[in-house]
Order: sequence, then structure tokens, then C-alpha cells
Amino acid sequence: MKIRGQRECTDCGTRWSYYETGSVGCPACGSLHSVGLDEPTEHTDLEAPFDLTPVRSDVDDVAVDDLAERARDVARGYVRKRGFVRGGTLRPVDEEYLAAAELLHVADVVARARRLDEREQLYFLTLLGDADDGERPHPDEVPETLRSARGFACADAVYEFRRDVRTWSEGKELTPEERTTLEHLGEHVTRVRMLDGDVPIERAETLVAAARELAVGLEDGDDDAIVRAGDRLDSLEGSLE
Repeated sequence: MKIRGQRECTDCGTRWSYYETGSVGCPACGSLHSVGLDEPTEHTDLEAPFDLTPVRSDVDDVAVDDLAERARDVARGYVRKRGFVRGGTLRPVDEEYLAAAELLHVADVVARARRLDEREQLYFLTLLGDADDGERPHPDEVPETLRSARGFACADAVYEFRRDVRTWSEGKELTPEERTTLEHLGEHVTRVRMLDGDVPIERAETLVAAARELAVGLEDGDDDAIVRAGDRLDSLEGSLE
């Protein structure tokens, strides 16, 4: 959506940036009466809290499946509000978003599982402990049974990023190389999603890395970054099945 990010309160005259506060309410007097001072700008990255503290505080008192359901709800609410265009600027997929997306998928598996082994439970609890700090366990720590959750999280994050790129690029003239790389990124995302995320973890992480290079290349006009993104995607050809 396009918004006027620079606001001025019509009651007290305070000026602020919606991009920083995420609110049309005046930070000085609380008034909801304000006017935009700039041109409408694309903005998909809404301010959203991601705090798992209330869930973590019940770790010793609540069953793991109940914890997982609550963690899933928190992560889902956060991811739904986040985006990758902030005040007209294209931003790469960040670690906090990835951690929330992975917690969403892992927690869903845990909530529905009839039995969990010790490693699966430990992995979920580790993710629950660190996700809102933007930290994910090392790929070597992912249990085989949760590999698809990690892969699906990466693919979903890149899917949403690519959708925001298309919004951000409306009215812009992308180069043939940029368009081709964006198309190839979409093809790989589709492939991973069709496989329910069940791909080697390093492949899923390479997909994220390619999206990040593409973000830099598109926003900064960095041709080398576009080439690096394309090279990463080329390395995935024939290797995701």
C-alpha cells in the first residue's frame, strides 16, 4: 500500500515519521488528526511486535503441544504484518523474519505431533528461546524430521519477498538481467514449496542468500549483486529434488 509517511499533527503541530512509529497517532499528544506532508510511498513493512516472553514464561507449566500452538500464533501474527518495502525502500529478508517463519512451521509440526523425540523437542525449545532475537539454530542442529519445516520457512519468506519486489518495481524499468533473476527466483521458490520444503537445508539457505543479493542489486542498482544472485540460483539447478 502507499502511504504518506511524514505526518504533522493538526492539533499540536508535532511532526513524525509513520515509518518509525507505525502509527498515525501523534506521539506528543495522542491525537489521531494529522496530515501527510510527502507524496504517497509504497510501504508493506508494518511495525509489529515479536515477543515470545509470555510463551517462554510457561515452559515449565504447559505441555509442549500447547506451547507450540501459542508460539505458532505469535509468529503468524508477526509474519503477517511484516513486509520488505519500507518507505519506498526495498529491504532484504532479515533474520528476525526468517526465525519467525521457521518457528511458525516448526511449531505447527510440534503442535500436531503425537510423539516427539528429545532432539525434536529441544530444537523447538531452542527456537522458542531465540527467535524473537532473530536467531535460528545452526543448520547442523536441525532434526531430519524438521528439515521440511526449515525449508518451507525459507521458501515462504522468499515468496513474500518476491511478491513485494513486484509491488516495489511497479513503474520501474527493470533490466533484462534483473527480470530474469527475479523469474528464476520464483521458479525455485515454487519448486521448494511443491516439495513441501523437503530439500537439503543448504539449498533452502542458498535461496534466501540469492534473494538478499537480489534486494541489494535492485535497491542499489548493483549489477554485481544481481550477477551473484543469478550465480547462486544457477547452483541450485537440478539439485532440489
